Amino acid sequence: MSFLRRQVVTAALTANAIRPLPGFRVGIPAFFAGWMTGELAPHLLAVTAADAAAHVSGKRRNPVGLALAGASAAGLGFLVAQSRKVQTRAEESLVEGLGAEYLDQLESRPTPADLAVPWRKLVYPFRMRNGAVTVDRDIRYAETGKRGLLDVYSPAGGIPEGGAPVLLQVHGGAWMLGTKDQQGIPLMQHLAEKGWVCVAINYRLAPRDPFPAQMIDIKRAIAWIRENIAEYGGDPDYIAITGGSAGGHLAALTALTADDKGWQPGFEDVDTSVQAAVPHYGVYDFAGSTGLRSAELMRDRFLAPRILQKRWDDAPEDFEAASPILRITPDAPDFFVLHGAHDTLVQVDQARLFVERLRHVSKRTVVYAELPGAQHAFDIFPSIRSSHIVRAIDRYLHWHWGQYRRERSTV
Repeated sequence: MSFLRRQVVTAALTANAIRPLPGFRVGIPAFFAGWMTGELAPHLLAVTAADAAAHVSGKRRNPVGLALAGASAAGLGFLVAQSRKVQTRAEESLVEGLGAEYLDQLESRPTPADLAVPWRKLVYPFRMRNGAVTVDRDIRYAETGKRGLLDVYSPAGGIPEGGAPVLLQVHGGAWMLGTKDQQGIPLMQHLAEKGWVCVAINYRLAPRDPFPAQMIDIKRAIAWIRENIAEYGGDPDYIAITGGSAGGHLAALTALTADDKGWQPGFEDVDTSVQAAVPHYGVYDFAGSTGLRSAELMRDRFLAPRILQKRWDDAPEDFEAASPILRITPDAPDFFVLHGAHDTLVQVDQARLFVERLRHVSKRTVVYAELPGAQHAFDIFPSIRSSHIVRAIDRYLHWHWGQYRRERSTV
């Protein structure tokens, strides 16, 4: 590929990352083009600069290609700066939702080093290893083949006295794809290194197993945690749940349906409640109840034929039961909701309306961080943005764990 063509492609990718193509039909290609460009903007900036420098040193120079390289470099610099602003945006969201004094309630306030961009880890973003974390893999929690397995992440140095808080990670993948070892790795490694026990699960997938098989599996995993996590040092009474995309939907719905025994066949008596939920870029409206055109299109063109395998007109109650926004009660647990402002797969308005409803109905705290410039799946691998988000979730969950222990000690 010639220098000019390389720069045309880079410029197009950068432009789409800055301002994604709108519309339901182009949402998927706009995501794939913009996601990697946005999260790997520093790497692409370095490659573009090196490519331009090599071209200038040659005998023939293409002024159009050089102009495009300059424009791309400016755009990529903007994306890097935008990613760095996430630290401030996330902290502002925590203060808004928890109060300015929440940092004083942490066992230790974050240092400047804790908040700085970990540039060394970002050089090789797909090499996610952490010697401070032990992973016990492929533990069976359900009799559903490979889909009934989970992994447990724990600190290699041992569990703090009194038991560790537990985080349940639910992978995404449009309810049809994905495995437990593909998503949430940066967050689980970070928390496990700091003394948490994290559980990542597989679950049955559509279309082979239509919804609500996924919910049944997640609740069965919680039942497994209640019974077995103490063997790994975890506190079975404290479970936070997180996940992105389809995992965000399932995490939110799990948090809001602890009393739905219809999704607990054969283990109805198990407590499947969670203490906190941290959904990322989730789908909160299966029924189209928000009136968003994008939600209605997703319902009719994707969720109905592939995930629920029912028509909306024939079973509206099933779509409503699957919609977190319609399952909110005053007893909903604490929520920290995250969504990218440039998400082309799940419109950010779903998150805004979900949070608005939570704040109106729930008696618990609600934190919402809307991330400027972020696409879908912004947390899959280490990046500037995801590193700030991981540490914001760290502060939130440690604050929440502290609140939980204080409340429990007064009972």
